[in-house]
Amino acid sequence: MTLRIVVGEDNLLVREGITRLVSSSPDLEVVAACADLASLEASVEQTDPDVVLTDIRMPPTSTDEGIRLASGLRESHPNVGVVVLSQYSDPAYVLALFALGSDRRAYLLKERIRDRAALTSAIRSVAASGSTVDPKVIEVLVSGRLNAASSPLAELTSREREVLAGIAEGKSNTAIADSLFLTKRAVEKHINAIFLKLNLGNGADISRRVKATLMFLAAVDSQPREPAQTS
Repeated sequence: MTLRIVVGEDNLLVREGITRLVSSSPDLEVVAACADLASLEASVEQTDPDVVLTDIRMPPTSTDEGIRLASGLRESHPNVGVVVLSQYSDPAYVLALFALGSDRRAYLLKERIRDRAALTSAIRSVAASGSTVDPKVIEVLVSGRLNAASSPLAELTSREREVLAGIAEGKSNTAIADSLFLTKRAVEKHINAIFLKLNLGNGADISRRVKATLMFLAAVDSQPREPAQTS
């Protein structure tokens, strides 16, 4: 089955690069490439894609067009997956993307454009109702929270912290077990203990666990900060 992709990116060179990279996979087809929110929304209506791959900031306001598009598609096209690309690891953007649910949504840093496997994996994941959060976003948050004495993360054992770091890197339970020389069952017990201590429950679905972890770690109570550079 070939997945139909619509690309949204205001920078011509980046847009062409993404289009060529994605199109090089035999199961992925770019059916439209757009430079602003209006043309992106129109292309979605015209082509009925499986996935939209969009920059977080585009004309007309160059603020959070990608997030707003993803929110709107929840209502108008619930079966369309969205991969948001951003230069920023600010968790507020991620929480906004996942506000209406984590299924069929992915948030990747733009540096992943160089990693064809990571980019195409995220596209296939959201098309299959999954979700992806860039490991670097979670990794930064985990490191910061571990250093805060008041954080519930301080209650985790050293082994539980290692397992949580594995989750932050996007590893499966099997991969975590292999890297720490543990059994898969032992890893599952550690994960249950982690989420119990963090009062997050022990949901088995990875995308739900990632979303819950982000919500706990981010503790965002303000709007996204405005970085100096542009997307």
